[in-house]
Amino acid sequence: MAAPEGGHGPGWGERADREKYAHLLGHAGRATVAVRPAPGVTPAPLWGSGVFVAPGWVLTCAHVLTSGDGRHRATGPDGEIGVAFDGRVVAARLEYDLSRPAPLRAAAPPCGTAEEDGPEAPEDPGTDREAAGSGPVPAPGPRVDLALLRLLDPGVRHPCAWLSDQPAALLEDAFIFRGHDQDPPGAGRGPVSGAAPGPDAAPVDPFIAVRFGARDARGLQFGTDVRVTPGASGGPLLDCDRGEVVGIVKGSHREDRLGLAVPVTELRGLAPHHLVPGAAGLGDDPYHALMGLHDRWHWAGQDLGGPGEPTWFDAQHAIMSGRGRLWGVQERLQALDLLASLPAPRDPLVVAAAVAEALGRADPRGRTGRAGPWTLRTWRDGHGALYQGSDPYTELCAFVHYLRIVAQRTADEAREVPGDEGVALRTAAERLELFVTAKAVVLLPRDRERIGPVRRRPDALLVEFEPLFYDDAGGRQLFNWSVSEGYGQGRWQRVEIQETRDGVPFEQACDQVLQRLGPRLLRADDAAGGARVRLEVAVPEERWHTPADRWRVPASTRRAARLRPLGPTRAVVLRDQGRRQEVDPAWLRRWQGLAAAGRMTALRVPAGPRASVSGLSRLLEEADEGAVPALCRSVADGTGLEAVGWTLDTGHPVALWLAEGHGERDCDRVCDAFHREVSQLLGAPKSVAEIPELVRELRAKAAEGGASWARDLVLLYDDPDNPIPQLFPGATQLSPP
Repeated sequence: MAAPEGGHGPGWGERADREKYAHLLGHAGRATVAVRPAPGVTPAPLWGSGVFVAPGWVLTCAHVLTSGDGRHRATGPDGEIGVAFDGRVVAARLEYDLSRPAPLRAAAPPCGTAEEDGPEAPEDPGTDREAAGSGPVPAPGPRVDLALLRLLDPGVRHPCAWLSDQPAALLEDAFIFRGHDQDPPGAGRGPVSGAAPGPDAAPVDPFIAVRFGARDARGLQFGTDVRVTPGASGGPLLDCDRGEVVGIVKGSHREDRLGLAVPVTELRGLAPHHLVPGAAGLGDDPYHALMGLHDRWHWAGQDLGGPGEPTWFDAQHAIMSGRGRLWGVQERLQALDLLASLPAPRDPLVVAAAVAEALGRADPRGRTGRAGPWTLRTWRDGHGALYQGSDPYTELCAFVHYLRIVAQRTADEAREVPGDEGVALRTAAERLELFVTAKAVVLLPRDRERIGPVRRRPDALLVEFEPLFYDDAGGRQLFNWSVSEGYGQGRWQRVEIQETRDGVPFEQACDQVLQRLGPRLLRADDAAGGARVRLEVAVPEERWHTPADRWRVPASTRRAARLRPLGPTRAVVLRDQGRRQEVDPAWLRRWQGLAAAGRMTALRVPAGPRASVSGLSRLLEEADEGAVPALCRSVADGTGLEAVGWTLDTGHPVALWLAEGHGERDCDRVCDAFHREVSQLLGAPKSVAEIPELVRELRAKAAEGGASWARDLVLLYDDPDNPIPQLFPGATQLSPP
């Protein structure tokens, strides 16, 4: 951008000292590019400007790529466009055009898509199209005059500007930049992608100071002391007070030196339908992907512990120091890098709700910007909405509170994601949680209590009975017990424990558990957002007939609360106390087989009236992958007990039996009816994960007088992907004398 003699224009010497801005202006200038014909094309007139916003990505105005009559500018054979910076020209291609209309929407075609349409109408009669880069200014409306170019060579290294995460309102210390329009060395001999600039490389053109700026319905209006030179469109508008690019220059008025810029927050509208035909793009959520690349690049550029070059954030730190901010440049830099590692929110409204909660507002939209579907798209946008001009301590509380909410939500959702993706997501959530914990240390106790820690949402409560030994009085087996909250993938937190040297009989252990279980379940339900978490009960052999679904607990925390059975209101499953963290291969193989089976089938055990041990083991060992053992006999002793033992030894993770099955007599028609019902039950679910809830529904029907066959139904549901913990590693199990 040409400037008056002296390089900065009138007003530079009359303003406050600009020395502290020198490094910031240098970074912005180096990140600004010239948009022009493809490398090797001559002549190569300047079309407009742009700015690097992420590795390999240039943000510019959409109209820069059209001529004055609205037609596309001539590009290379593969749609190549030239991007000039640092004394070289590299090839790029248009990837996203935000002026493209949304699909199925009645609107005029975007700039230059039809030759007969010509240019779009100027924004107002006084707009100087030539000064805006020789392109038309799009008409008001939902289209946004922005475009994204991708460098064709991913190995090109370049700086990136910092894009603001908050809307701009008033501009007092601001500058606009323009890419240089001189041919760099070798420009006429083809691309020089990746080449180092020569000694005669053209310097980045200087900037122009903005006298004032403010946002209105059309965008960011600004005024300058000198006329803006043609070719400025697409260049960055830098707010020096915040050290951020807040807009992309769009056009200027010929007479009164007024200009217009597109706020960078308009990028929040970037969507898949803006992808131009044939382009690769950034996936299903291009805005989230682009800003993730942006934030991770700036964090990585800090090269903590290394001798790295001065960065954009070093310049920001210099101009922000001394302002007494408790949430400063360093905190923002790290927070946005951590947020960039998280997936985009499933619904943008959750971002607004998190901001409202952090700011203590009932209205989720609050003062987070104009209402609309793209007001707050990502966690990054929510971070930018927290700058409310509060005192430094209140502002710090808001950021800590907001990040705690994000960490909580991410940790909750991570448990539903399988495989390596789930591991990566849980790791990212834990990193954010550690950051929140570190920043909360400086808060007052009352604020730490109000904001609260990052609480993971439990999805199960585990009651475990640990057998110890037999007493001397009557050979009764004695137990310790515990209650743990479960968070998936074998992660359990013990919340209640009865661990004594002598232990207690099983019936007494159950009574002790029930005295504490009701409040624990209610708290877990509340932490899970009102959903009733699953109750899992781990028992040893000879206790597999335990009817935990019939346990009765208080329905509320009221002192005289009514008791109600657990089974009809929440999923209750039995787990094997003998299978733990070291997962047996047969157990895992059977579980994976059930998950992959197209259909689950009931396996009647034992198959005949006189089942031998060898027959039971062979039947269960050779069962199909989708087989689920079902028993109508008592599992407290005899053949039923032996059958459950072989069911577990052969790796079966899911099985069904009756708490009060029949003894060693032969089966009858009641048994046949039971097995038909089980077969029908197992034919209903699409996945093994649905079985606990289907059994709960049956128990609820049985409690109301229907499905009487399911009244005594016990479900073994032993997920090896979520094994129970080694709870009493020091306990000794002794055999009876």
